[in-house]
Amino acid sequence: MKVRKAAIEDSAAIAGVHIKSWKETYQGLVSQEYLDSLKVEDRQPLWEKSLTETPDKSPVFVAVNPEGEIVGFASFGKERTGKFHADGELYAIYILKKYQRKRIGLKLLEVGLEEMLRQKYGSMLVWVLNDNESRKFYESLQPEKAGEEKIEIAGKEFAESAYVWKDSKLLHKTVKEKTMRG
Repeated sequence: MKVRKAAIEDSAAIAGVHIKSWKETYQGLVSQEYLDSLKVEDRQPLWEKSLTETPDKSPVFVAVNPEGEIVGFASFGKERTGKFHADGELYAIYILKKYQRKRIGLKLLEVGLEEMLRQKYGSMLVWVLNDNESRKFYESLQPEKAGEEKIEIAGKEFAESAYVWKDSKLLHKTVKEKTMRG
């Protein structure tokens, strides 16, 4: 599996992974009607904008299978709330279900952390829905739970937790070691 920095021409494929991952991950949690309403063509302009306007400050990395298809992505940048003792943020990691549990998330996180460290980010925050099984991925990397908020998705309220790693260098070392063990 190859991981590389995303380019503008990847926006449709990233949007496709984003939508399909939501449908796979949140089925049974979020209303099916809402999941059915999600469309690649609605999400693609957001990714085009991100990849055009802030590709250096908010890097996006993609995982590409041997057939050249994008099967996952991760997006990073500056921590958005200012409420937590973190300067960087992992905005999202989404991987198609078929490719999960193959250390792709670790590889995307490793490459993203390398870029964030180059940009002098010393700490990292991520938000995760408490009902999302992927929460265990983040918890395995031993973050501190920094807070919890309620968010609304399709008229239903969900608890979301903020996790912080205070030392991005240490997190990078841990991720790299886990990636190499795979």
